Amino acid sequence: MKFGELKIKSKLSIKVDPKIKKLLKHDKDTGSSEAQIVALTSRINQLNEHFKSHRHDQTSRRGLINIVGKRAKLLKYLRSNDNEKYLELTKALNIRK
Repeated sequence: MKFGELKIKSKLSIKVDPKIKKLLKHDKDTGSSEAQIVALTSRINQLNEHFKSHRHDQTSRRGLINIVGKRAKLLKYLRSNDNEKYLELTKALNIRK
């Protein structure tokens, strides 16, 4: 590794329920708003589990707030452009009760 070069490996894998996979456009879909919402929701759930044992982790809590904000913006976009897909996705992910 050269000076100034960062090597970052993600230790987190996004676990997606098979029922939710059918909402994505194809197997390798990562760019659509639906796929991004699914990925962010998975990350939010992982962080919530993390906070059960690490109550004072304020840095991760700040990251969680940012992720929740991104997901809210994507949900707002999806609701304005494709309301049926929005309702289907929120029901499948069990968010926005």
